[in-house]
Amino acid sequence: MIYSHDEKSNLMAKKSKAAKRRRTKFKAITFKLTEGQYRSLSNYCKARKTTPIKLIKRNIGRFITAYTYEVPADLYVTENQLDLFVEE
Repeated sequence: MIYSHDEKSNLMAKKSKAAKRRRTKFKAITFKLTEGQYRSLSNYCKARKTTPIKLIKRNIGRFITAYTYEVPADLYVTENQLDLFVEE
C-alpha cells in the first residue's frame, strides 16, 4: 500500500502511543476469615453497597501508597523498645 505523509505519521503516532503503555503487574494476597468474620464482612458490604475488596483496599490505603519506596527509620521496630530492658 502507498500512504501519504500524513497517513504515515498518523499510523506511527498510534503505534508509539501503544508502545508507551506499561503493563500493570498484580500480586495476589490471601488470608483466611472465620465464618462469622466473613458473614459480618458480607453484611457490612451489602449495607454499604460495596465489595469486600474495595472495603479492604480503602482501609489499608495509607499503607499501600505511603511506603512505596522507603519506610521512615522511626517506624522500624527494634529490640528492647521499652526502658525495662535497658541494662545498667
